[in-house]
Amino acid sequence: MQKIVVEGGATLNGEVRISGAKNAVLPILCATLLADEPVEITNVPRLHDVATTVKLLSELGAGISTDEHYSITVDPRSVHSQVASYELVKTMRASVLVLGPLLAKYGHAEVSLPGGCAIGSRPVDLHIKGLQSLGADITVENGYIKARAKRLKGARHVFEIVSVGATENVLMAAALAEGRSVLENAAMEPEIVDLAECLIAMGAQIEGAGTNRIIVHGVERLHGGTHAVVPDRIETGTFLVAAAMTGGRITTTHARPDTLDAVVDKLKEAGAELDCDGDRITLDMHGRRPRAVNVTTAPHPAFPTDMQAQFMAMNCIADGVAVMNETIFENRFMHVNELMRLGADIRVDGHTAVVRGVQQLGGAPVMATDLRASASLILAGLVAQGETTIDRIYHLDRGYENIEAKLGGLGANIRRIR
Repeated sequence: MQKIVVEGGATLNGEVRISGAKNAVLPILCATLLADEPVEITNVPRLHDVATTVKLLSELGAGISTDEHYSITVDPRSVHSQVASYELVKTMRASVLVLGPLLAKYGHAEVSLPGGCAIGSRPVDLHIKGLQSLGADITVENGYIKARAKRLKGARHVFEIVSVGATENVLMAAALAEGRSVLENAAMEPEIVDLAECLIAMGAQIEGAGTNRIIVHGVERLHGGTHAVVPDRIETGTFLVAAAMTGGRITTTHARPDTLDAVVDKLKEAGAELDCDGDRITLDMHGRRPRAVNVTTAPHPAFPTDMQAQFMAMNCIADGVAVMNETIFENRFMHVNELMRLGADIRVDGHTAVVRGVQQLGGAPVMATDLRASASLILAGLVAQGETTIDRIYHLDRGYENIEAKLGGLGANIRRIR
């Protein structure tokens, strides 16, 4: 099994190009099933989850072609199956996002219930209730969600809780539903906006994406088109935190500063000097140690749960004491024990962690438990004295494109071993 080894002590400096967003590209690839012509998706990151989604679309019969710049063109005209098997869905929960498009386009779909998730339960009942509001007849049998509808009908649906995945599934289905749909208490993440912009490029009529009330005027068909995936705000934030922790100065290029307000504000609070210019974000710590910052995760536009682990790593070596509240996922402190192996001073009480910054961490073997935990351990390794070896990094490759090469280009002493 592959591992990453980090030798601490280097100060990060230089420029790093940000890849397309993992959390945007997966629903966008699923949305191509709605079209009746080929759809080209550009700025696609090279990630394991993207490969899994492409394999799923291929299993359904879609034609897939890629080019050397890793644009992906999906031709949905050859789709011959509306069944997403457990063998594919079990490896990636986002596979459930084919449910809405298959149901809306073909009138029926069978999608395996996704497997478990290390960071907590992500119930699909919110997806099911949303599609039922549009007139779908849905049962759950033998581990499969089985959905039918002659044609979905526009309706008003209020999500019980804010859910990015459920908003995406229902938004995609509503694009081909008959009449007007109003989605209330919708997720407002930038990835929702990106999905809507892709659907609009394919001929959908959508208003209000990025607010908690999305209006969709259903159309008879969606055509082909081209769409560039939004830059990954979580990857951007991860590199900015890495620079802040090491006292360095980096510039992220091909980024989207407007999707990162909460993260940028917290980095400034930690003592970083930040300058946003077009698609470039420059962070300069001037060699200073970061200050501890309190964090409470919440749906966008508040502080993202996907940046909690990285900020915890920063707080481990920051000046002061930080209180960190996780409100999104119940098991998202699993990186705490691994950070403590490196010498961090963290106390957890339920959904709250109190982090007392220490002057120095020490390298040790650690194990990644999920995608963002993997990143936090690498960040901690960058500032730990000696060598840190991170095991189970297959999590990392689900959401970061070649992170060791990008960090290495900024001066980190990092390598991948088998």
